[in-house]
Amino acid sequence: MHEKDSPGLDRRTFISQSAAACLALAIPAAARAAFKGHDRVSMALITDLHHDIMHDGRERLQAFVDFVKRRKPDAVMQLGDFAYPNEKNKDVIGLFNTCHATRLHVIGNHDTDLRHTHAQCVTTWGMPAPYYAQTVNGIRMIVLNGNEHGSPTHKGGYPAYIGKEQAAWLAKELNDGTLPVIIISHQPLTGFYAVDNATDIQQQITAARHRVIMAINGHTHVDSLQYVDDIPYLTINSASYFWVGEQFKHNSYTPEIHAAHPWISSTCPYKDPLFTVLTIDPDNFTIRLESRKSEWVGKSPAALGFTDKQPLRTGEEIVPFIRPYKLSVQQRMKRQRK
Repeated sequence: MHEKDSPGLDRRTFISQSAAACLALAIPAAARAAFKGHDRVSMALITDLHHDIMHDGRERLQAFVDFVKRRKPDAVMQLGDFAYPNEKNKDVIGLFNTCHATRLHVIGNHDTDLRHTHAQCVTTWGMPAPYYAQTVNGIRMIVLNGNEHGSPTHKGGYPAYIGKEQAAWLAKELNDGTLPVIIISHQPLTGFYAVDNATDIQQQITAARHRVIMAINGHTHVDSLQYVDDIPYLTINSASYFWVGEQFKHNSYTPEIHAAHPWISSTCPYKDPLFTVLTIDPDNFTIRLESRKSEWVGKSPAALGFTDKQPLRTGEEIVPFIRPYKLSVQQRMKRQRK
C-alpha cells in the first residue's frame, strides 16, 4: 500500500463488522451446478508479507507453511507485496512454492521496487503470466495484475490500473466460461486505494454475477468487507503490519533491528503473522473465512494518533487481526427481503 493516494470510500459501502460477523452471499445457480460431485474447497491465504521490510519475514512465512501442512487446504495463495523476485530471496520464495502443489501468486505494487519487473516475478516466483486464470477444484480463479501503466487518471505514485488488453482478457474469461469464479487482485477493486478504473472493472464483474462468487484483495493492510451490486469484495489483512508512514515513525523493536531494517519504524507491526483459510461448502453454498488474531508490537496506530487514512478507522478496519466471516445463501435471502 504505502504512498499512493486513492479515491475515498463512502462509509455507506462498508458492512458492519464484528468478531462474530455473519454476512450474506448466494452462490448463483449456475455456479452451484458446477460444484456437483466436488468436496468442500479450501484455500489458505496470505498477503503483504513484505519480506524485504520485516526482519522476521521468513519466520512469519514459516508459520504459514506449518499451518498449511497441518490443515492441508486444496490450494495456497499469496496476494502480493511478497518478496522481491531476486537471487537473495530465493530461499523464502522457495519456502512458499514448496509448501503446496497448487499455489497462486499475485503481483503487488512493492514487488517491483528497486527496478524489479513483472517478468522477474513471473520467472522467479513461478507464475504462468502477470495475470492468468487457474481452475482449483471446479472454481475458476481469475488473478489480475493491478500494477499496469496507462491510466488516464493517474495522479502519481505507484500505478494502480487494469490495462485495456487485460480488461479485454477479463471480459473474455467472464463471458466464455461456465465455472464459478473468484476474482483475485492485490489492489482493491472498490473503495479506498482501488485501481483507477475500478468502476469499469466492477461493471464487468457485475455483468457476470451469475458466475462470480466474490472478489479478494490485499494491499491496504486492513480487515474489511464491502459489497458492490450484492457481490462481496473482501480485503485480507497483512501478514506483518499496518503502515503509518514517516510522520509516525517510532521503534517497536530493539535499536539493532531498526538499524538493520529502517522501514519498520514507519509501521505498527503485528506480534503474530496473520493469514487465513477460505472454505467454500457446496452442500449448503456457504463461504467461511477463519479468524486469526494477534496484537500490536509497541504502540498501536490509535496510540500514535494516526488518523490520515480516513475513512479507514483505527479499531474497526485498522486492526491486528482477521475477522471470521460466514457468507450463506439463507442470509442473502433475508437481506433481499428487507
